[in-house]
Amino acid sequence: MKVTFDIDLTPEEARKLMGLPDVEPMQQRLLAQLEKQIASNLSYMDPEQLVKSVLPVGAQGFEQFQNLLWGLAKSATGGAKATKKSGKSE
Repeated sequence: MKVTFDIDLTPEEARKLMGLPDVEPMQQRLLAQLEKQIASNLSYMDPEQLVKSVLPVGAQGFEQFQNLLWGLAKSATGGAKATKKSGKSE
C-alpha cells in the first residue's frame, strides 16, 4: 500500500510546524554588522597594496605569463622552434 500526502506550506509555516527557530532577525543583524565592517575596512585599503596582494609577483609575474602565452601561440602556429631549457625561443 502506498499513501501520499501533499502539504502546501510556506517556508515560514513549515519552519513553525517542525519547531525550528526563526533566525531571520539574527541574520539581518549579522549582515548589517558585516556590511559595516567591510565599509570601514575599505576606507583603510590602499589601492597599491590591494594590487600587490592580488598580484604578489607583480610585473615580473605578468611578463612571465605573457611570455608563456606568446610561446604557446607560436608553437600552435608552427612559427617557433623548440624552446631552450631557459624558456627562451631560438
